[in-house]
Amino acid sequence: MDLRHLRSFVALAEERHFGRAAERLHLAQPALSQQVKQLEREFGVQLVSRTTRRVELTEAGLRFAEHARTVLASVERAATDMSLFASGHTGRVSVGFIGTATYDLLPQATREVRRLLPEVRLEVHGESLSPALLDGLLDGTYDLVVLRPDGIVRPELDLRVLRTERLIAVLPDWHDLADRESIDLSELSRDPFVMHFSGHRSSMHEHVLAACAAAGFRPASIMEVGETATLVVFVAAGLGVALVPEAVRSLDLEGVDYVLIDNAPTIDLAIATRAGESSAAVRQVADIVVRCSS
Repeated sequence: MDLRHLRSFVALAEERHFGRAAERLHLAQPALSQQVKQLEREFGVQLVSRTTRRVELTEAGLRFAEHARTVLASVERAATDMSLFASGHTGRVSVGFIGTATYDLLPQATREVRRLLPEVRLEVHGESLSPALLDGLLDGTYDLVVLRPDGIVRPELDLRVLRTERLIAVLPDWHDLADRESIDLSELSRDPFVMHFSGHRSSMHEHVLAACAAAGFRPASIMEVGETATLVVFVAAGLGVALVPEAVRSLDLEGVDYVLIDNAPTIDLAIATRAGESSAAVRQVADIVVRCSS
């Protein structure tokens, strides 16, 4: 059975006239008649009752017309879906965000993806650490990730720096320095620090230690946490002070003040996908994240 024959029969069923149906299909009338006869031979039933003026559908013809419409509608939906898939306007995309990008970039990018690509099924994961995000990208858990690019040189990845962020201090709102517009980092040398995990579990830990070392001290006491939100909550609870990228200001938690640091150290934020990514939807979502980060 040829799709052209289905389209021809539906046109005939709607026009109930060989001449008008043939004109609508841009076919010669004998060719249309031959197509209908071929269908009748294939099914072994009469589909139309021909008269000199009008064509009537038999009971079999009425049933087949409904089948033909259903098939043609499915074909059209499939063609539309594949066109959307090829252009990146449909599909599934799993995105992972580092904790410090969860509070400003994640909601903004998610809103834009849903506005511009409503047929894309977006799976969003926030509050992750860079090493876990990298592992998840490589094993297929994520299609793209936003992370700290420190020392990542992998030929199987495409990495783009999104922005450079300065570090700011997070202080309990009762801290002596909380009402200052800016401070020198060395002024926190006597305070306990709350930091992200050490070792290879988080890149932020080493950035904070390096900043403190450049200011001439090492924190005497360090409490480690896994999530940025937890870090800020612990500061609000008076368990220490912290350094975070400025975007964490978006986490407007009662009990803390964000204070600028003089000559603040900076860190990069990047987006990574697998090299040669073939999914148009992944590329579309990545482009939206890039635009939202600027």
